[in-house]
Amino acid sequence: MKDILKPLVDIVGEKAVSNHEEDLWYYSRDPGVLEPKRPDYVVAPKTTEQVQAIVRLANEEKIPVVPMGNGMSLTGIVRPLKGGIVMDMKQMNKIVEVNDRGRYVVVEGGVSQGQLKAYLEDNYPHLRHSIPDAPPGTTIAANVALHGQGRLSMQYGFNSDMVTGLEVVLPNGEVCKIGSWCMGPYWFSKGPSLPDLSGLFLGWLGTTGVLTKVGLRLYPQKKLRDVEIFVVDRAELVEDIIYRLSHTEMTEDLTVWFQPKPLMFKGNYHITVYFTGDTEEEVEFKRKLIWNAVQSYIDSKDGGFMGIAPMKSGLLEQPQRTISVFADVPKGGGFEYSGPITLVENFPEYTAMFEEIAAKYNLLYAATIRVIAGGHAMMYGMSFAFNRADQEMMDRVKTALDEATEFALDLGGIPWKPNVSEQAMAIQRMDPSTLSLMKMVKENLDPNGIMNPGNWEVN
Repeated sequence: MKDILKPLVDIVGEKAVSNHEEDLWYYSRDPGVLEPKRPDYVVAPKTTEQVQAIVRLANEEKIPVVPMGNGMSLTGIVRPLKGGIVMDMKQMNKIVEVNDRGRYVVVEGGVSQGQLKAYLEDNYPHLRHSIPDAPPGTTIAANVALHGQGRLSMQYGFNSDMVTGLEVVLPNGEVCKIGSWCMGPYWFSKGPSLPDLSGLFLGWLGTTGVLTKVGLRLYPQKKLRDVEIFVVDRAELVEDIIYRLSHTEMTEDLTVWFQPKPLMFKGNYHITVYFTGDTEEEVEFKRKLIWNAVQSYIDSKDGGFMGIAPMKSGLLEQPQRTISVFADVPKGGGFEYSGPITLVENFPEYTAMFEEIAAKYNLLYAATIRVIAGGHAMMYGMSFAFNRADQEMMDRVKTALDEATEFALDLGGIPWKPNVSEQAMAIQRMDPSTLSLMKMVKENLDPNGIMNPGNWEVN
């Protein structure tokens, strides 16, 4: 391992390589509860060619490589479980192309969500992308690689569904073009009518290659955006309400959230409904249909819309800063969220489970669940806040999250951005033929096992 410092410096330059203890400390962890794992080197390439050279060197020397966006998954996915090289993509931050009429953008692997949002607002104010409720520094490549969600997921699915193409450096250092641009200049489609090879890299958590460019769909930026919050106090009503609201096809985004603090929220389930339009008449038309969809619940006094005037500006932020405030409620600056992807009909069981586990381990919680693709599924964000100086509290959070994942998998859900423990739980439940196929893919793409080893370990 000592012999690779000079080759790494030769590839990326002295300022883009570090084995200093303070840097290794920083890159050994993320903001979640899992224990740190120390890398041997950190590198920050600027070009696809530099990524290729690093991967080729690592492949020859059989050294682990962990590609990292912003390290904000909170589930330890980019901790270097077996040491080696952490490849920080932050210097690959060019917005390569915006195709206005084709409504797509091509970005390098280190472009952040905030960077693209600001660029579109300044240069293409009529276009937008699906922004996750994550810090603006989180990268687009990392979000799609773990099947993240965002503010347009209700309409269009997971953010990985919005990918139009990829440039990937394979574990042997070769560059592979995925999608329509493998045959021509345009990035308009990752699959049809070609074989959709993006599935070899999306969801694999960096174990099959390094995403150096991503094509992403863009969507019309409407002139007006509004929000309503419908509140009920019975979890069993939520499924039907979501069905009615999504059936209108008038909503941009639908989320459900519940939390015990402040006390005004305790015991209630809040359904936040976002809708957009280019005119006041369009927005009011959509509002009317949304209200009509749940009018029977208002009439029966089982639910109603709450006044949101003091909170409205915060609700309309993209991303919402109020989400990060939750991390410091216990005065310790930490929170971790994870959860399953499941059917909307399972909401009452998952909600009861989550509240029971929070009480069992005496943890402060908040849950936000996003409806995906018009009600096709729900993606849970089950959050526990903790004091980072209190190891015993952090251990309780980890145990609670593992227990919640076990319950979710037993009910037929699938894990979202799973940590190593959750990956193992999922693997135990997988069909043997599925596991064999996963093993074949990994062994053929990465025979030396250098790419983010320890994740999706299929024996």
